[in-house]
Amino acid sequence: MKIVLAASEAVPFCKTGGLADVVGAMAQKLGAAGHDVLLALPKYRSVESAVLQGGAAQALPVPLGTRTLEVGLRYMQRRSVSVCLLDYPPFFDREGLYGHDGSDYPDNDRRFILFQRGALEAVKRLGFKPDILHVHDWQTGLMPLLLKRHYAQEPLFSRTASVMTVHNMAYQGLFAPDCLEAAGLPWEDFSPEGLEYYGKVSFLKAGLAFADRLTTVSPNYAREIQSSGERGFGMEGLLRRRSASLSGVLNGIDLDVWNPRRDPALPRRYGVGERATGKADCKASLQREAGLPARPGSPLVGVVSRLDYQKGLDIAIRALEPRLGRCQLAVVGTGDMALQQELWGLARRHPGLVHFHRGFDDAFAHRLYAACDIFLMPSRFEPCGLGQMIAMRYGAVPVASRTGGLADTVFERPAREANGFICEPADEASLGSALDRALEAFGTPAWDALADAGMSRDFSWEGSIKRYLELYESARRERVKEP
Repeated sequence: MKIVLAASEAVPFCKTGGLADVVGAMAQKLGAAGHDVLLALPKYRSVESAVLQGGAAQALPVPLGTRTLEVGLRYMQRRSVSVCLLDYPPFFDREGLYGHDGSDYPDNDRRFILFQRGALEAVKRLGFKPDILHVHDWQTGLMPLLLKRHYAQEPLFSRTASVMTVHNMAYQGLFAPDCLEAAGLPWEDFSPEGLEYYGKVSFLKAGLAFADRLTTVSPNYAREIQSSGERGFGMEGLLRRRSASLSGVLNGIDLDVWNPRRDPALPRRYGVGERATGKADCKASLQREAGLPARPGSPLVGVVSRLDYQKGLDIAIRALEPRLGRCQLAVVGTGDMALQQELWGLARRHPGLVHFHRGFDDAFAHRLYAACDIFLMPSRFEPCGLGQMIAMRYGAVPVASRTGGLADTVFERPAREANGFICEPADEASLGSALDRALEAFGTPAWDALADAGMSRDFSWEGSIKRYLELYESARRERVKEP
């Protein structure tokens, strides 16, 4: 099949979080399976020049409302995937991808309208006749509707089916209604059945309403977003109406990147058979790096996370503080300033027990996954979560809340499937109880069984890619049948 993947970020080009890991890995796995994949991305300032070497540049006219802007189209091959980067410096040559200093850019509607129209125009310019247009999250949510309104009558797109994947319902792309003009969409689309969401235009809702197939990133999250306003964010009714077209497909992790046997960031590499000694060496090394005293008899708790209310780290701080005499804590992440202040305060109150590594540091994250004994994910909601899978791959035992993809991957019972500890609900008392169970089990044969079970579990992309291809084929057959 010929597949266009459109997203606002993907490794190795640009990244703020798990979306980039998922899209980058998905593109390569589809390409390696023999499919013709074109990945469309904005060309941000942060895209390194080394990545662009060999990429041809050409001018591409792109409509934005009543104007036509000249956008640079950079096209290149990256392993088994073709990549086109849309380069418009007034919109994308900025400090951050979506905002700066904790605030979104006020023109994000125009920025991502231009990207979406530009991606479709780039497909035309390249003569790439897609069977599938697969878009990801609100930044590309208008594309299924733009396809129907502006491109479906053209021979190149006449048989193109659209698929939208929602990575997190909390991010909806809400903008003033006048953005419809910039997108070239009629006011008739501003309705409860279309893009209207409490008086604003929702880019996410556009994809949910108009894509031929909908997916989200775990089976349990697919159920959750249909069952309650808390998880569906007011769109649960639409999702229930489209339930026949909605599937939950669990993300995988790239086992070439996340492999403790070959990870160049680690001071000591190890597999399942060397887990105990390998992790002990990595733990001792990270403790030296972080200024924590060596305490081989007590567990190191690790957190690799965006600092956000969703992640439940305020709960974690309250639950962990009275237990720090029995463990140490190391955190790497950036985000909410209030949470950063809480973590710095925790480190000041407990010297030698807490280390907070502020900022996104990929190499440190690799080392922390390898060093920690317990990996903490007390999320209030978690569509899929990659951290728990990566941590288990590195022999850490997760303590996680039972929600979204965490409920699909972390099990405390039955014993034959157990690989971690579960708190339910995600509150201080439940998390404290789960931590107590983990701390009591540490160093016992039961702990070794949990860690080995997690390390041995298959979190690869192979099963997920097979499911996506089935969905693509189903959507394509239905599209071909349409008059």
